[in-house]
Amino acid sequence: MHIVLVEPEIPANTGNIARTCAATRSILHLVRPLGFSTDDKHLKRAGLDYWHLVEIHYHDSFSQLRELYSGHTFYFLSTRGEQLYTSVKYHPSDFLVFGRETRGLPAELLAANKPYTLRIPMARGTTRSLNLANSVALVLYEALRQQDFPGLE
Repeated sequence: MHIVLVEPEIPANTGNIARTCAATRSILHLVRPLGFSTDDKHLKRAGLDYWHLVEIHYHDSFSQLRELYSGHTFYFLSTRGEQLYTSVKYHPSDFLVFGRETRGLPAELLAANKPYTLRIPMARGTTRSLNLANSVALVLYEALRQQDFPGLE
């Protein structure tokens, strides 16, 4: 599986997501600009000593990433999605795309990909969204569960 973070802002979230990618052998894609330096101590601390286990690709824009992987399916996670993240059948080469912690994914990107925009259900009137690292783990593990956790024990 591929995890895409579009312009992530909080180093600890990205570090935690990298750790999840290491544990699941998922590929991490970071789309610039990043809200932190990749040398950030909080980023490294959150990823612990697992950085060498993570395949990370950096992209200057989301359109660059999409062009490189044009034959793949991209799912966009947003509180504005109409379908639940559990309503689709995931494949090993799919991309799960997450936006910034403070703003999510751009509205125009979601509008252009409406059939592929998914959401995690939450109680109304509580929070605006879940923590990014928690959201990634939740959706990624559902995708892996559907595939019988390939390569995991």
